[in-house]
Amino acid sequence: MLTQRQDAILREVVSIYTDTGQPVGSKTLMNNLPFSVSSATIRNEMAALEDSGYLEKTHLSSGRIPSVQGYRYYLDNLVQPVSVSDEISRSIDQNFGREYHQIDDLIQESAKILSHLTSYTAITLGPEGQSILLTGFRIVPLNPHQIMAIIVTSDNNVESNIYTVDEKVDSELIEKIVRIVNDKLIGKPLIQVQKLLQTEIPAILTQYMYSDSGFIDMLSGLFKKAESEKYFVDGQLNLLNYAQDYDSSNVQSLFSMINGSDDLKQLLDTGEDNNEIIVRFGSELGNDTLKNYSLITTNYDAGEHGKGLIAILGPTQMHYSQLIGLMGEFRQEFSKRLMDYYSRYDDS
Repeated sequence: MLTQRQDAILREVVSIYTDTGQPVGSKTLMNNLPFSVSSATIRNEMAALEDSGYLEKTHLSSGRIPSVQGYRYYLDNLVQPVSVSDEISRSIDQNFGREYHQIDDLIQESAKILSHLTSYTAITLGPEGQSILLTGFRIVPLNPHQIMAIIVTSDNNVESNIYTVDEKVDSELIEKIVRIVNDKLIGKPLIQVQKLLQTEIPAILTQYMYSDSGFIDMLSGLFKKAESEKYFVDGQLNLLNYAQDYDSSNVQSLFSMINGSDDLKQLLDTGEDNNEIIVRFGSELGNDTLKNYSLITTNYDAGEHGKGLIAILGPTQMHYSQLIGLMGEFRQEFSKRLMDYYSRYDDS
């Protein structure tokens, strides 16, 4: 552990460097520390912090900036979250202040608001789907060889797909299939629906169809789409504001990662299942593409509807004290909006 004076110096170096983007010298520090010491003492302490790996020089004669180790120590021991202002609280409230008819709209809006508030890239993962029920299913013939399958879930989400079939659409057969699916699957969790589609439903459908494989595959794909984890990203172009270089392949890898569900899921997986606000950066993110970036994540709670996640991706040089405070406030307000949404449709 560092001494109290070294703690104060490291905290102030992080603060000044975040504000200015410039290496911090002893004279600048002397004017900003909450106690009086000589410039020589500050230089000695900064040298000790550099020798211990908490500070580093960008050039031989420059001031110093926080190292990765210094940032980690700061985040683990020194950061003091700042409460959001009344203005920011009102802004969050006003931006959420409209009626949402689908859960995806509310989740997507949360990413948009968070990105706007921070000027960074914001990511929102919807609540877990264990409690989501199938509440509606229809098949609509569009023409002799095309049908549209539509499902509605208990979170008022609607999914649909258009399918082309080889044989001419038989309207009476379609209605029988819809009745079967509704009788057997309506009101059941989507996870259970998927299991029944592979077991009980095919056996029933073969009484009416020569082959059910294509139809079951069609339905399975649609239900998987409704059940799958959904990531909403906003402010992707903000990443370019903090790119250290504009190597086209690196920029392409960065955007592919943000827009790819598997890569994004791996990036956001902290291994934690609590409400802590977690900050990871550089090598901790497990991808060299993100060596100059930092990721702040936290879970939010939607009660019986599960937990989700919000995240901010930006440069290592961020105002962590402000952002950690903002994430805590935003998480609470977003959870409240989600519960309001669910209660409205649970009661309907």
